[in-house]
Amino acid sequence: MRTFGTLVLAGSLVVLSGIARGQDKAADADSKQTADLMQRKLRESQKVLEGIALGKFEDIANHAEELIEVSKAASFRVLKTPRYELYSKEFQQTAEALAKNANGKNLDAAALSYVELTLTCVKCHKHVREVKMVRLER
Repeated sequence: MRTFGTLVLAGSLVVLSGIARGQDKAADADSKQTADLMQRKLRESQKVLEGIALGKFEDIANHAEELIEVSKAASFRVLKTPRYELYSKEFQQTAEALAKNANGKNLDAAALSYVELTLTCVKCHKHVREVKMVRLER
């Protein structure tokens, strides 16, 4: 009877270990996907800046649209907090304003939208770091 109990316990540990590894792999895949999206967001924002510097309105608008697309795909992937949701929405609205300003060929307004977009990124990344630090301290 003792051997049977030991076998059941060992089998349970193997199953639980496999589940934990599966969860780790899923978390790793989510982290990689989020990192890839954030890298794409960075590349697109750099292309927006290039478009602003060169006065290429079509490039600004196209890359702003890409930023909107990426931000929608990345929404709620990093954190599920009200502030994160606020920053995500603010980013999307500012990217929409950026595209609108580029389509209207208003370089000053597009540049201002780009600065606002960048500030939203900084605020959001700061929030994510703070939340992760609090979780680590627990």
